[in-house]
Amino acid sequence: MINNYCNKILLGDCLELFKDIPDESVDMTFADPPFNLKKKYSSYKDSLELQTYLNWCGQWINEMVRVTKPAGSIFLHNIPKWLTHYAAFLNKIAYFKHWIAWEAPTAPMGKSLQPSHYGILFYAKSIKGTKIYELRQPHKRDRKQGYLWKDYGGKKDLLHPFGPLIADVWTDIHRVKHASKRDSHPCQLPIHLLDRLILMVTDENGIVLDPFSGTGTTAISAKRLGRQYIGFELDKKYKEISEQKLYQVEPNYKIGDCWVSFYRNEIITLRNIDWQKLEKFFNIPTAAKFIDYQKVELKSNVSIPTEILPENNQKTPPDILLPYNEKTQFNLFQQIETI
Repeated sequence: MINNYCNKILLGDCLELFKDIPDESVDMTFADPPFNLKKKYSSYKDSLELQTYLNWCGQWINEMVRVTKPAGSIFLHNIPKWLTHYAAFLNKIAYFKHWIAWEAPTAPMGKSLQPSHYGILFYAKSIKGTKIYELRQPHKRDRKQGYLWKDYGGKKDLLHPFGPLIADVWTDIHRVKHASKRDSHPCQLPIHLLDRLILMVTDENGIVLDPFSGTGTTAISAKRLGRQYIGFELDKKYKEISEQKLYQVEPNYKIGDCWVSFYRNEIITLRNIDWQKLEKFFNIPTAAKFIDYQKVELKSNVSIPTEILPENNQKTPPDILLPYNEKTQFNLFQQIETI
């Protein structure tokens, strides 16, 4: 039955659409809901009375947990204020794994600590048996000289060629701030943020559900990583944007047999378990200590996904998708901020 809803963006209220999704049928659920901060959505009033907002959140959180498989994972993205309430709901029906702090500085807010991160709650459906993979990110380097930021002292010979294991504080993925890189949506996440979450807890053909699909970031990430997706979206315009972008996507974010996340033609997230298969595709310094000043790079003959541009080699979407024409921005990388 779940297959009837896979690889579709479904139009409607998420609480109604959830009714059609069977219990324990989805590998990963991810929600980036309205923040109740008076943001300008097309079809949603982002200004509810406090208890009304929290009651509504409790309903869709319960549904997310219900449809997640026993070995599956639940992710909720929001500002810390709301995540504390979400955690109170989730602690009763799921199992806490991590609070991921995603560094994303915002404008000063007066006499208070200045907000500098969004949070992503990571909960498991079951206390044991959750599917989760260790991830790695590239070593952080000085942009001018190319040396590692971190001083490993006498332990340089123990350095992993690609980079360190990813922790629960993410500073290498940046907000989508520039207007030229955004869709007409007030809260758009960088697509490689979703890549990282999807690689962490799902396998090829796994099902990823987003009840607040927006302009399709989660669905696009899932499709290009060889996963299936289900998106719920209240707004017809956002649904059309999603479908037109999804039409351009191919499941090709991989090197050899391994799925990876790319940004600016470089791999920025890979699974630790895949390194033995992937290292043959890299030029690696002969001694680990040389990594201090020599960057590990993909070999020149390695084929990687190319950027899709509106004016260059665009596939024409079916007629059913044509009504949306707001500058016809199909560039998948318009969701990704230039650092």
